Amino acid sequence: MSSQAQTLHASDLDSPPALLPAKVLRNDAEALQAAYELAAVARANASRRDQQRKLPWAEIELFTRSGLGSISIPKAFGGADVSFVTVAEVFRVISAADPALGQIPQNQFGMLQLLRLTASEAQQALIFGSVLNGWRIGNAGPERGSKDTLTLKARISRDGDAYRISGEKFYSTGALFAHWVAVKALDDEGRERLAFVRRGSPGLRIVDDWSGFGQRTTASGTVLLDQVPVEAELVIDNWRQRDLPNIQGAASQLIQAAIDAGIAEAAIDDAISFVREKSRPFIDANVERASDDPYVIADIGRLKLELHAAEALLRKAARVLDEVNAGAIDADAAARASIAVAEAKVLTTEIALQASEKLFELAGSRATLAEFNLDRHWRNARVHTLHDPVRWKYHAVGAWHLNGTRPARHSWI
Repeated sequence: MSSQAQTLHASDLDSPPALLPAKVLRNDAEALQAAYELAAVARANASRRDQQRKLPWAEIELFTRSGLGSISIPKAFGGADVSFVTVAEVFRVISAADPALGQIPQNQFGMLQLLRLTASEAQQALIFGSVLNGWRIGNAGPERGSKDTLTLKARISRDGDAYRISGEKFYSTGALFAHWVAVKALDDEGRERLAFVRRGSPGLRIVDDWSGFGQRTTASGTVLLDQVPVEAELVIDNWRQRDLPNIQGAASQLIQAAIDAGIAEAAIDDAISFVREKSRPFIDANVERASDDPYVIADIGRLKLELHAAEALLRKAARVLDEVNAGAIDADAAARASIAVAEAKVLTTEIALQASEKLFELAGSRATLAEFNLDRHWRNARVHTLHDPVRWKYHAVGAWHLNGTRPARHSWI
């Protein structure tokens, strides 16, 4: 697909495409194995896809057929319900190979978590069942031109026994690849609802106009809805989650942090490979190989230590989510989960940016040549870490530890 904006109309989005049946993974070990196998395939042409802004259709299909898309579905509905530790590791592994491939399904996992919290059993059975059968969920929540990320202009209104929804969305990661487009809108009473719009619905348009300089192949562009019909059973009372202590935001942020950790790992690995194989030593180092330069050695050591620290906090945060999720979730438990993830998010953000920039200082001028496309690591890190400001993570952590102040409850903390 070219870098020019392309529009998919309802007629282009027949439900769902003919695919090989999706595998149903049964446990954490199978999920991790599938992630490593997918990463090995995705890594091969990730740089070329980025250079050409070529969307990873084949890789997304492989992700779906492998069964990775359903690993968070509860066991009662036929899923593996793997731990948050495993979810974080799956996204970290995939994102080290191709962070765009890691970002595309992140909203699907967020939606699955949200369904557990606010959907009826019948709604859960319908959506969970479709995902187990290989359907994908895309996002159409954020909007441009509003006061902030929580402010919505999209509207959903009753139309007999069903609903109709209208609005314009952006940052719609996953929507282009999706069978369900999950759309947030305000109802006639001003409450937030979440509608699962079937691909192929009349009035639905998906525009591939994402032009960000990083995460170039996520297709995080525009979704347009013009009086799109939605069955009543596909409309979720999303507003109810704000009245209940929950870990939906923390679970979403955990995946964000895992993607950044993957970006950092890839940048460091490429820096090491380039220094070993292509870089020349600085003349004052008086060494035969760039990899023997004592300052380069020290900097690589520092990057590795900081990466390991970030990964350790990521695993710790995931364990906290597993602990909290295993019991009754009250306000303090939800806050503890959010703070643990915020701490990890600080370090994964910083090491992703630092490693992807430091790569060039260590590898030298040759590393800037377009043929190597090493700038993709910094571009990906810079764009993806802008999802939410890390400065507010420091504030949340400090306010919790100093004054016992609970963080806000939403998907950006």
